[in-house]
Amino acid sequence: MKKISYLFLLLFILINIGACNGYKPIFSSSNLKFKIADYSISGDKNLGTQIYNKLYNLSRSTEINSEVRNVYILINTSKEKRATAKDSAGKILGYRINLSASITIKDVMTGNKILNENFSYASTYKTQDQYFNTVKIENQTTKDLIENLYQDLLIKLSANLL
Repeated sequence: MKKISYLFLLLFILINIGACNGYKPIFSSSNLKFKIADYSISGDKNLGTQIYNKLYNLSRSTEINSEVRNVYILINTSKEKRATAKDSAGKILGYRINLSASITIKDVMTGNKILNENFSYASTYKTQDQYFNTVKIENQTTKDLIENLYQDLLIKLSANLL
């Protein structure tokens, strides 16, 4: 009796694993077929370059064929860091980072705007005892905000390019 129950359990597990075969996310970046013909970065050059590099790597991953759209990308980014809390001595206890980006993508052939979006993200973090650790947390927070921006950009881009 135990052998039969184990056999049914194994069969049930294999069916469930097989049912997930062929899963593809709805907003897959492999469906985006574009090539960056030209770009312009204004504002915070470092942040703009990070966003552009992510888009460039995505455009390089597409296969070259006749369906690829040549696009022009304009990226305008800004980052603002403000103190959120201070103690009685005036020492800063936490910061808030605001990341704003305006991204415009145009089709080179027709000149039509494919995407014209403004993104704004914010996050807070606490200061650490050592300045090095505070800078490390600030850089990680900025990296996370850029990743959130990039993922939202992919969703908007996939809706407009398909």
